[in-house]
Amino acid sequence: MSFFNYSQPLLVRKLLTLEVQKQFGIRYINWQIGSVKLHSTFYTCVDQACIFWSLLLLTIFINAQFLPISWSLQATLWTILSCIGTVAMISWANYWVSERKVKWVLYSWVILMLLGVVLTDLSIYCGWVEILSNLCGLWLGLSSIGYICTALGVRSRALIFTGILHLLLIFLLPYIAPWQFLITGAFMAFCLLMLAEFQWDGL
Repeated sequence: MSFFNYSQPLLVRKLLTLEVQKQFGIRYINWQIGSVKLHSTFYTCVDQACIFWSLLLLTIFINAQFLPISWSLQATLWTILSCIGTVAMISWANYWVSERKVKWVLYSWVILMLLGVVLTDLSIYCGWVEILSNLCGLWLGLSSIGYICTALGVRSRALIFTGILHLLLIFLLPYIAPWQFLITGAFMAFCLLMLAEFQWDGL
């Protein structure tokens, strides 16, 4: 038997099956103007965690790219937002990982996020130039590890592919250096939103 289910496409439009309807914390969206339907879908707890993190990442990286705020103040803000995101992730994803018996996946993400926060803060407060000059690469690398761990836990090719894309962007950072915070934040947020909007293999 193959480790991955190759009969499933990587991403498909969401289907509201009976199994999905039974999931805890599902949210339904139905936006329309009059009789014109603008957007109709649903978001599972995992989807909601992805959307929340995408908003946090955009806030953090756009702030780093454009706002003239001191690095020490940014470190404080990043730490607060990252901790909020981590707590929200635990709250939303705990049911899903428990159902699939892959709680280690959630623990892995928590460890990776806290490691990223600690290394970021130390690089700023202690003047660790090597890390400070590679913050985008640090977070892309940690996210890649998280995606690959999750992919192995739920047997998802889509998440393996997402993790590889994060690694590839690290090698492109020297060529987009002036805009690396903006592009990194936008790319990471885009991947999360894609995973939230579509159903990926392994779900």
